[in-house]
Amino acid sequence: GHAHNDPHDGRPLDDGDTADGEQADHNSGQHSHGPHRPARDVVAMIDRADLPQRVRDRATAVYAALADVEGAVHGIDPADVELHEVGAVDSIVDVVGACAALEAWGVDVVLFSPIAVGHGTVRTQHGQLPNPVPAVADMLARHGAPTVGLDTTMEVATPTGVALMCVLAALNPVGAPRPGAMPPMQVVATGYGAGTADVAGRPNVVQVVLGDLDIDVDATVSATVDGDAAPAGSPAVEVSVNVDDVTGEVLAHTVERLLAVGAFDAWVTPIIMKKGRPAHTVHALCDEARLATVRDTMVTETGSLGVRAHPVRRWPQQRYEITVEVDGHPVRVKVAAHIARMDVEFDDAAAVAAATGMPVREVIALAESLARETTQHD
Repeated sequence: GHAHNDPHDGRPLDDGDTADGEQADHNSGQHSHGPHRPARDVVAMIDRADLPQRVRDRATAVYAALADVEGAVHGIDPADVELHEVGAVDSIVDVVGACAALEAWGVDVVLFSPIAVGHGTVRTQHGQLPNPVPAVADMLARHGAPTVGLDTTMEVATPTGVALMCVLAALNPVGAPRPGAMPPMQVVATGYGAGTADVAGRPNVVQVVLGDLDIDVDATVSATVDGDAAPAGSPAVEVSVNVDDVTGEVLAHTVERLLAVGAFDAWVTPIIMKKGRPAHTVHALCDEARLATVRDTMVTETGSLGVRAHPVRRWPQQRYEITVEVDGHPVRVKVAAHIARMDVEFDDAAAVAAATGMPVREVIALAESLARETTQHD
């Protein structure tokens, strides 16, 4: 299946190239994988499936990454990318099946050894392309994946196989080992899957090893600040999407919606995309439990499928909330427990300004002053 990092059924052509190509088109003219499907349709199919939430999250993340790199390669919106073989039902089953198998085994951490790639060129529906094809090269670069070259002109790494490895590893918990050499662990099972093509000088197989890590992936992340160990922080996920056809009003509404569905924070940064196009990245920070909701909200509000996510840690300061009265009106103020920081609830301050005619800056300054007096007396 396409979870395997192998050349599939690509047969060497007369000139030494293979029949495989970008998006695993298999342009040999001898078989067909059915109609192409837009990436948005594939994601919708997976979202409608009766599957555990993490299976859907992992599978849709793989397809979103495929659409994102293909969109970048072809200069189109990821949502408009037409998936060739990876959009066929059997290939969707391959991707979802791999994610379902991980769930059935209770796999929390996915790692891989250096990804093997060939050299030369491959023949595709888009003509001759370098080997590895652009989608694979882009995916490897985006994820900083360890890679090793083989002395073969066959396409030994396909976009789908690389996406499965890179994306699933990117969703690992904070503190997990990085892909590369096998980490210290207790091996509990192993298995092999064979491709149908012949690769000169080596077996065309993929090996899967299941084991228990010798580390606690939720253990403290060591760091040093002024010689003292920093606290581990709490795990979170940063979700982001690039958009170049969304108005400022929609961006503002998207941020509001992300916060409304439970994101810790949401923000927008300006970027420059391919061909110098001005665009924006929408970001959101959430916990793992809200990842699917935040991701779906981002897709729904922006219309883009190129959503990315990576684990982070956050160190929120302990704080509490007090209420002060400004000219007879309540104003909430957040007070940090260990630093001299006051954050006045802006909506409250704006309401007081509207009711009294005071400038909102004065309301905020007065609320901060009253809050400091209150905390000093406590």
